[in-house]
Amino acid sequence: MPTLLTFGDSNTHGTRPIARQGDYQRLDDKARWPCVAKTTLGDAWRLIEEGLPGRTTCFDDPIMGSFMNGWMGLKIALASHGPIDLLTLMLGTNDCKALFGNSTQNILGGIAGLLSIAQDVELQDRHGSYKILLIAPPAIVVTGQLADSFYGADRLSEQLADLYSEIANHRGVEFFDAGEVIKTSPVDGVHFEDEAHELLGKALARKIKIIM
Repeated sequence: MPTLLTFGDSNTHGTRPIARQGDYQRLDDKARWPCVAKTTLGDAWRLIEEGLPGRTTCFDDPIMGSFMNGWMGLKIALASHGPIDLLTLMLGTNDCKALFGNSTQNILGGIAGLLSIAQDVELQDRHGSYKILLIAPPAIVVTGQLADSFYGADRLSEQLADLYSEIANHRGVEFFDAGEVIKTSPVDGVHFEDEAHELLGKALARKIKIIM
C-alpha cells in the first residue's frame, strides 16, 4: 500500500478562510485537499497529514513559536512516520509575512533546505526511497483580517512559482504550481475555499498518478 505524506501549513491542515479575529475552523476529512487527493487515488493509498497552521520553510516565528520552523518539523515528520512513498511539500505562504522581512531568495533558501532534508540519503534509505513533489502555493491577496500580517505579500508570493519550478528541476524533484488551478479566498487572501480544496486535491491526484 503506497503512502502519501503531505507536509505543509494551514492550507494543508485545512484551515478555513478567517473572517473574524480569533476565528478558527477546519474543513472535515472529506473536504481537505490531502483527503480529496487520497479519495481520488483510491483505497490502495494511505494518507498521513502533516499540516501545521503558521509553519514556515525555515523561520522561527517570534509570536507563534520556534516550532513553526519547517526544517525542524520535516525532520520530525520523516522520523515519526514511515515508510512513505511520496512526500508533498507546500510551504512559503507564511514566509511572506511582513514580520520576517523576507526576500524571494530567503524563501528559496528555505525551500532548498527542505529539499536537502527530504533528499538526505539516510532518510531516503530509512523509508526505502520516496519521491518528492514540491508545490508552489497560489499568490496571496492582501485583504481582510490578515492584511496587516501579510502586508506586501502579494508582490512577494507571486514570484515564488517560477523559483520553485527552477529549483525543483535543478534538484530532480517533481513540481506543481497550485496557482494554475486555484486562487486564495477573497475573504482573507491566504486560505482556500472548499471548492479550491476539491480542485487542488483532484489535480494533485492526477499529478501523483503520473509520478507513481
